[in-house]
Amino acid sequence: MHTVVHTGASTPGGGQAPASRSRVAVAGATGYTGQELLRILGRHPSVSITAAMSSGSASGAARPLPALARLWDGQVTPLSADTLAHAEVVFLALPDAAAAELGPSLIDAGVRVIDLSGAFRLRDAAVRSRWYPETHRVPEGVAYGLTERAREAVAAARLVANPGCYPTATLLALAPLVSAGILAPGADIIVDAKSGVSGAGKTPSERTHFSECHGNLSAYGVFNHRHGAEIEQGVGAAAGPAAPGMNVTFTPHLVPLDRGLMATIYMRLKPGTTEQALAEVFEQAYAGAIFVRLVGSSLPEIKHVAHTNFCDIGWRVDPSGRAILVSVIDNLLKGASGQAVQNMNVMLGIDERTGLL
Repeated sequence: MHTVVHTGASTPGGGQAPASRSRVAVAGATGYTGQELLRILGRHPSVSITAAMSSGSASGAARPLPALARLWDGQVTPLSADTLAHAEVVFLALPDAAAAELGPSLIDAGVRVIDLSGAFRLRDAAVRSRWYPETHRVPEGVAYGLTERAREAVAAARLVANPGCYPTATLLALAPLVSAGILAPGADIIVDAKSGVSGAGKTPSERTHFSECHGNLSAYGVFNHRHGAEIEQGVGAAAGPAAPGMNVTFTPHLVPLDRGLMATIYMRLKPGTTEQALAEVFEQAYAGAIFVRLVGSSLPEIKHVAHTNFCDIGWRVDPSGRAILVSVIDNLLKGASGQAVQNMNVMLGIDERTGLL
């Protein structure tokens, strides 16, 4: 049952509850992230789903999603840009090329967009052309939607580029320390990350075949994964333009889980930096951040965050100045659809917990 929203009522986070539900639409509703969006939005007290569409425009009969019965009983229809333009906020859970084409046209039509593809995440044109060559136009008003570190930009954005799953877990743990300037100068940063199979999307491949994944652990995209560029961009932004460049080595791994992601991050700190110093940096960075849970030396586990929008961060420091951070998220929620709804809440000026807790 939906919560009744009264005109002028204030939400727990201080934002005003809307007098009427905001109209939202989802393109790419049959994929993993698209279905998670419908699962959340179907119970969200401040929005109404006006359309849920597949990722293609080929003709076909509308169909329900049995897994969402009684949560959302609508029909998934073929992709139609004209229909999407009637919404106030559109979520694009589409392949990169489709999002790159559709996003700017929706912005031109006055629609606000939250894009879960990578099409608009990279700011540097040369870097973007390498990893996302389909993106020929980046509209004005794009914000990189790592919510806890970009609320003001997200609130004002016309298009939010929702971060990738690996960058979300990595940058939430790493960026505050980089901004605080406590890493040793010139030290390498190593990101050893592991994700469940759903992170590869719904389209099957040999790598995601059951007999290839079950009982197996494999590295992939070594020195050749687009999330590496996204992580480097985030580290550079956290360091600031005057800071020397930092080398980030990122290696993703596929693990036989349906969902969940762990990033283990290795670095060296300035002499004398203690675990308590890290705790103080994190506590200041995430004061009031409901979806970031700091666990210190306890170290988090994937099961602690599965099916939630939380990011749990733990850390340890040895006497020589070596530090290890462990950051865990649900790759489909905090790493995709949950963070997208969190960004929508910020864009609409309502409590960012709405629909997620």
